Amino acid sequence: MGRPEWVCLEEDTIHQGIGRAASRLTLLEGSGRALSDKPATSRNRSDRAGSAQRRRARARARLAATRERPHHRGGADRTTIGRMPPSPGRSGGNQPGRRNRRRRHRLRTVDETSAGGLVVNSTAGLAAIIGRVDRKGRLLWSLPKGHIEAGETPEETAVREVTEETGIIGRVVTAIGTIDYWFVAGNRRIHKTVHHYLLDAVGGELSDEDVEVTEVAWVPLRELDEVLAYADERRLVRRALTERGDGSAERFGVRPTRSTGTEPG
Repeated sequence: MGRPEWVCLEEDTIHQGIGRAASRLTLLEGSGRALSDKPATSRNRSDRAGSAQRRRARARARLAATRERPHHRGGADRTTIGRMPPSPGRSGGNQPGRRNRRRRHRLRTVDETSAGGLVVNSTAGLAAIIGRVDRKGRLLWSLPKGHIEAGETPEETAVREVTEETGIIGRVVTAIGTIDYWFVAGNRRIHKTVHHYLLDAVGGELSDEDVEVTEVAWVPLRELDEVLAYADERRLVRRALTERGDGSAERFGVRPTRSTGTEPG
């Protein structure tokens, strides 16, 4: 049975098309032209030249814009940012922030009571005092004193603290006055009251075994006004020796001296 006529016609058409394509490809390869259906006309070349010029113009514009930008990251104007007003609540702001308010109210007030005094060797005209190094590294001389323990009277505390800090055993003669002052320790604002007594030395030996004491010394009574660091204590010593009534102030050359100052913590 033979093939239908329309099939033969279709096969002939396909073969003819393939032959023409092969012939075209052979001609193009021989001439060296680009494999393109469109000839390279002068209009195509001018279009390509215009496109290249436009690309170069865009590149120059981008380069100029890049040069005008700030060199830091983000492109922000640092001068403008530097002139911005500080935000409220931060350092330099007009209003205190929540953190500053907490810091201002963080300290709690505590009352403390201590006792101590001036222990004197009346025969030699000497007083036992202690030296402590403060936060600035200075050695400051003062009268021995310490906290009143539970169940103690101020007089008993004065005797105990004098013995612990100087090694000298004393006997209370009389009260010579009270000093109160404020200082800050950690997160506490402390109001301290110190009761002072005049004591006669009745025994013991000078010792600086107390870890809170840097040095201990016998100091002539006439030099206390120059050696003691705190004006309030100098005032108490002058008054105590003057009011004692046994001539100690005149005998050991203690003379009143005006001074100012309050004992720190």
